[in-house]
Amino acid sequence: MRALGIAALIALPLLSACSSVIPDAGGPRTGSAPPATRPSPAPAQTGAPRPYTPRPSETGSVVAAKPIPATPNPVLPAPAPPTTATTAAEAGVIAGPEYNELGVSAEQATAALKAFRLSCPSLLRRADASGLTQNAEWTESCNAAKDWADRDATNFFSRYFGTVQVGTGTAFVTGYYEPEIAASRTPRPGYDVPIYRRPADLLDVDLGLFSKDLQGKKVRGRVDGSNFVPYYDRKTIESGALANRGLEIAWAADAAEFFFLQVQGSGRLRLPDGSIMRIGYETQNGRDYVGIGKLLLDRGELKSGQASMQGILDYLRADPVRGAAVMNENPSWVFFRELTGPGPLGALGVPVTGRASVAADPKYVPLGAPVFLSLDRAEPNGLWIAQDTGGAIKGANRFDSFWGAGNDARAIAGGMSGRGSALLLLPRASVVRLAPRR
Repeated sequence: MRALGIAALIALPLLSACSSVIPDAGGPRTGSAPPATRPSPAPAQTGAPRPYTPRPSETGSVVAAKPIPATPNPVLPAPAPPTTATTAAEAGVIAGPEYNELGVSAEQATAALKAFRLSCPSLLRRADASGLTQNAEWTESCNAAKDWADRDATNFFSRYFGTVQVGTGTAFVTGYYEPEIAASRTPRPGYDVPIYRRPADLLDVDLGLFSKDLQGKKVRGRVDGSNFVPYYDRKTIESGALANRGLEIAWAADAAEFFFLQVQGSGRLRLPDGSIMRIGYETQNGRDYVGIGKLLLDRGELKSGQASMQGILDYLRADPVRGAAVMNENPSWVFFRELTGPGPLGALGVPVTGRASVAADPKYVPLGAPVFLSLDRAEPNGLWIAQDTGGAIKGANRFDSFWGAGNDARAIAGGMSGRGSALLLLPRASVVRLAPRR
């Protein structure tokens, strides 16, 4: 399960901060909202609670990859979804083309089959919040996937799946990756940015226990005397609110790099001896997420072409005092745990696969289902498996593509923004039940 993703960090006008209720997926990936009507005021330049000394983890700057243009498939004609729709079933689906008409490469199909196989245990046991499928409808394809030859993946998807379009089918896709930053398991010169585990005094409260009107709502905070109050914000944590409590699992070298890792929700720590320590999202402080990219765009301190992850990093490092102040305008803080198995792990509890896994809204996509994307940017086009979620990934046909680790993944994910059409691949029994052909 991820915290956010680069889309929410940049926070283009499509995106807004979270409410005071605990963000979905535990982190601050946010939903859509209208653009701000006026620029946010710039912070007073009074310095940071903890000095920020830029120590970039990368030996050289990694620029956002130049998009490869493509012509997306048109969406299928469909009635407008009801304004009250909150799931795919309520938004409505229509049958799409056969799998063999999609033009998926054999390589993409093979990667998707491997990822799908990992998802099957969850598909067979978890309730589908989208309302599209029933557990038993996945049995045939999941049983077949166990022993199906990877090299014959095209025939697997062609045989067991039909396609449907949810609502209007208009897709928006961003990207995320597994960052790698310099860090140390112990404090030492040049490594002074604490990476914390979850504190024992960070509590979740289910408000539905107190009122039926608050069913499904939760808040996160701490007890202060006889009061329940919001947990410490980023600025307070940076000022040392959690210091000397034995919560540090590592110390990062560069505060801006760690800020981005918090947005991603998981990553790799490259230790001084060259070994790798992997960390994953544990929880978040419950504070509203503020996308600093949008703040900087609103103020005119970044131009639209500079609002990539790489552009924001350059801005933060150009003036460390100003950079620290801007980062502290996002009160959200993410806590981590060390990962010792394969990963990073998605919302299904299985490892996500670079160039094969996407994050999706489980109310609109059955987690574990295949997804076909056709966008105005070529890199994400093809077959993916929905294995993750996030607070910024909300609504029908909204996806976040996972690109793996390394500089190539960082370059592609850092500037990923594609629009076009999307289709879900569902068991044939589901398609016949949902959208019988006339």
